[in-house]
Amino acid sequence: MNWTRREFLAAAAATAAAQNPPAAISPEDDRFLDELERANFRYFWEQSDPHTGLTKDRANVRGPDKNNTASIAATGFGLTALCIAHKRGYAPANEIRARVLATLQFLWKKMPTHRGFYFHWANPQTGERIWDSEVSSIDTAILLCGVLTCRQYFDHPGIRALAYDIFARVDWSWVSEDTALLPLGWTPEFGFLPYRWDYYSELMMMYLLGLGSATHPLPVSAWSAWKRITFEYDGLRYIGSYAPLFVHQYSQAWFDFRGRRDKYADYFKNSAIATEAHRRFCLELHARFPDYTDDLWGITSSDSAHGYVVWGGPPEIGPIDGTVVPSAAGGSLPFLPQPTLRVLKNIRANYGARAWCNYGFIDAFNPLTGWYDTDVIGIDTGITMLMAENLRSGFVWETFMKNREAVVGLEKAGFQAYT
Repeated sequence: MNWTRREFLAAAAATAAAQNPPAAISPEDDRFLDELERANFRYFWEQSDPHTGLTKDRANVRGPDKNNTASIAATGFGLTALCIAHKRGYAPANEIRARVLATLQFLWKKMPTHRGFYFHWANPQTGERIWDSEVSSIDTAILLCGVLTCRQYFDHPGIRALAYDIFARVDWSWVSEDTALLPLGWTPEFGFLPYRWDYYSELMMMYLLGLGSATHPLPVSAWSAWKRITFEYDGLRYIGSYAPLFVHQYSQAWFDFRGRRDKYADYFKNSAIATEAHRRFCLELHARFPDYTDDLWGITSSDSAHGYVVWGGPPEIGPIDGTVVPSAAGGSLPFLPQPTLRVLKNIRANYGARAWCNYGFIDAFNPLTGWYDTDVIGIDTGITMLMAENLRSGFVWETFMKNREAVVGLEKAGFQAYT
């Protein structure tokens, strides 16, 4: 675990590059975000098994909850939520620390893995694979971001040792054995899935973690293997995908790209531009869906009246019908603070108990049809909580970026600080 002199110098440079203070917000906005984060934390505290630490993918907040499926991605968000809660005093410190330790012990000793990668869906009480789900590369990456955040935040030798072991076990060289483009997953029945992470998306965290591995690293060439397509909308230019807004959010919940860029882009500014393009896109839809206004916008993958839907834009994808997804604005808080706060505060103030619950915002709702979701989804609640905290204090960024793996990953990818 010793760092070389080169790595220490890289860490110092990374720290210097990250000295961008969070955007200034008013005391009123800070109180609102604190209320939101407290509610979000309750989801991860109450909907994670206290013995395994595995977090349920979703929970019904309007009736009997029959959901009993854990998501390793939600668990990664949940581990980070525990760090925020410990810092903010949302629950007793000793109980939070004990939950983190129990989770990491289960992940290391009992949770089924393959080459260190975890199955996407599991039984929250036993960790057993369900639904014949795949060993997921991206969901494992989200879990690892939570694991590394805990390792860096908690001054506890057991937590640090377990987190180190969990990360070191992941064999990135296995998934990149015959290609620089990582596969989406693997199953015992069929081997690697035929699809690759080949276009800009939430993939950045995965490639950077792989580059930063000290035990089974990805080749440096992997960072340049995936495509970066330039999109244009209403005079705005940015790197994007034919995908929902969340692809601009997830990696940046942990990796702090502020004041840094590789040879291709400043990804923080890129996400801010993409978010503004999405806001304008929603306003352009006002003629068809009059609920979309400056006070109410945001479409990303979510529940709908007809089931789970992948939708958003620009360009328009999916059967958009006027549904609003609070995590679209919530996950974009650091990119466009005032426009996103305006949306979230409007929903809280004017849609009340229909769109708000004990865990914060429901996953989605449609004011035009009167449809309001019954569920809260872990990853959408998680991205909202983490980005709210990053806007308030930069805490997740500051903590995560102290990890050797993050520093080395950025260095190998060619990131440099600039002003």
